[in-house]
Amino acid sequence: MKELLWLVPALPFFGGLMLILFGSRISRSMVPVIGSGSVDLAVLITLLVGFDFLSDASRPFVQTLWTWIDVGSFTPKFALHLDQLSLVFIFVITFVGFLIHLYSAEFMIDDEGYARFFTFLNLFVGSMLILVLADNLVLLYMGWEGVGLCSYLLIGFWYQEEKNGYAARKAFIITRVGDTAMAIGLFLLFRTTSTLNIQEIFTESSTLWNAAPDTLVAIAFLLLGGACGKSAQLPLQTWLPDAMAGPSPVSALIHAATMVTAGVYLIARMYVLFEHAPLAQLWVGIIGAVTLLIAGFSALTQYELKRILAYSTISQIGYMFLALGVGAWSSAVFHFMIHAFFKALLFLGAGAVILLLHHE
Repeated sequence: MKELLWLVPALPFFGGLMLILFGSRISRSMVPVIGSGSVDLAVLITLLVGFDFLSDASRPFVQTLWTWIDVGSFTPKFALHLDQLSLVFIFVITFVGFLIHLYSAEFMIDDEGYARFFTFLNLFVGSMLILVLADNLVLLYMGWEGVGLCSYLLIGFWYQEEKNGYAARKAFIITRVGDTAMAIGLFLLFRTTSTLNIQEIFTESSTLWNAAPDTLVAIAFLLLGGACGKSAQLPLQTWLPDAMAGPSPVSALIHAATMVTAGVYLIARMYVLFEHAPLAQLWVGIIGAVTLLIAGFSALTQYELKRILAYSTISQIGYMFLALGVGAWSSAVFHFMIHAFFKALLFLGAGAVILLLHHE
């Protein structure tokens, strides 16, 4: 069953492609069938693959689909890597994502951009799945930029209102600051290790620490910068409260299963680098602790329902960063999983209240 792993990210992308090609020609009732159905199938495949993997979880499963780039010694493959960490993430992304799709089918029923909305949702879920299943940092970065693009499209979904377009641009630009830091870190990492394969980097990390400890610390800090941008941690957290301009299902998806959890995944995935760079790991914890306090106090001064929940998310992600900073990797991932469910429910509940109050 593990050989079906490629279908997990492929199905949401296929659903998105079908809606791009035929969304304007099919009936409104068929739009959520394609959009939600593709993610539902991804959930079923995830369960089948997961049970098969857990029956023998002694070693990761790697599925190489094709060689993506072949330039000299730089040959990253389009390959998927399944281990305990990525299994937790793909389960949350597909399962919570499916429930949000199901909710959206009724919540957005009267919107003229119905098919466009489900197209963006499907691409969002597919990009996040690529991010967490990537075997190398080039593929991970493609998924990383994919969720950034989809968040821009969804936050500004009601682009007819100027404030929504402003919120989308703000999110896009601020997260690009972190993405630039991450890109520089990847260039530096490749120059130092001659590879961007995650498992090969792990085997090189102890040698790298002995040969160039300052370089390793710099790389870890640059990756932390990328994580802070995506996960809305200090000092790049100001985009997330404004991102509430999008429809409520978008807020639920961004906060629960995609986008803001990408930074947590990056640090958890690259934990070996941070263990060899204790100064950078310390700052992961410091940033998380300061962010969770500031965001928690900021939430007390808000009057808009979704903005309160947005600051709550910033605070909860801060707890995950704090756990990662003190080396409690499994606790951080466990909190990610439970946070995905309760924050999705909070936002979907908020959406129902806003709908009853005539979108106030």
